[in-house]
Amino acid sequence: MILTVTLNTALDVTHRVPRLLPHASHRVTGVAERPGGKGLNVARVLAALGHPVTATGFAGGPSGALVRELLADTPGVTDALLACAGTTRRTLAVVDEATGDTTQFNEPGPQISAAEWTAFQARYAELLTGARAVALCGSLPPGVPVGAYAVLVRAARAAGVPVLLDTGGEALRRGVAARPEIIKPNAAELAELTGSRDPLPATRDARRRGARAVVTSLGPDGLLAATPEGTWQATPPHRLAGNPTGAGDSAVAGLLSALTEGLDWPARLTRATALSAATVHAPVAGEFDPRTYEEVRGSVKVTPL
Repeated sequence: MILTVTLNTALDVTHRVPRLLPHASHRVTGVAERPGGKGLNVARVLAALGHPVTATGFAGGPSGALVRELLADTPGVTDALLACAGTTRRTLAVVDEATGDTTQFNEPGPQISAAEWTAFQARYAELLTGARAVALCGSLPPGVPVGAYAVLVRAARAAGVPVLLDTGGEALRRGVAARPEIIKPNAAELAELTGSRDPLPATRDARRRGARAVVTSLGPDGLLAATPEGTWQATPPHRLAGNPTGAGDSAVAGLLSALTEGLDWPARLTRATALSAATVHAPVAGEFDPRTYEEVRGSVKVTPL
């Protein structure tokens, strides 16, 4: 199985409105609730690709209970979330149907105690024994040490399990020094890590900081990857209009699934780019449009640099 870690899980609530206007009341035309947080989005996409997934992290309070209830209805995903005393955060996405733009509101998350963090590390060590790969994803909830991902990366490496890290800020800075197999920052996170806004040298610089491979999300321009086998840019055939929320999480699922299948880097990037693009045509994060995925996958251009 593939293990996904979402320390700061969320109940994702998506509202759709005909047009989003500041200082105005809005009539909501549709509402969707989903288990959220980057790792849970990754888990749902992996399951849709046919990979057994175990999802762990923290969940608590009424919103956490609803996350677990909804997760139980997701075929292929095993719930290994750890109960916490605090209440799982909510994220609210408001989709403007006139433009396709999305406005996001993210709560900080529950306060995690030292005892809860210690209990999670023990659960994580147990889950590693059956894992083929691990995704460590998203923000850290209050109370979890800023070096938490570095600790989890080192534990995975000691267990011989390849790990992909997808986070930002100081958590990424410390995590990359623990030498994960892959990191997947977006352009802003990469610039913050390296101090450079030029993606190509910044991606190579990030590799020198400890990651075996660095895959940078360039939004609608695809993915840029610096790896031991070479450097490539993968671009979709054209820009897609829609909701980009969760596109990066689908790219993570593509990279991890291809890694466990033993595919080479161009094939990994092709899958990740196509899944990311197909997510833009899906109504909510953690899903992708199958028709768009098949169309884009056959037209992704992977260029060596």
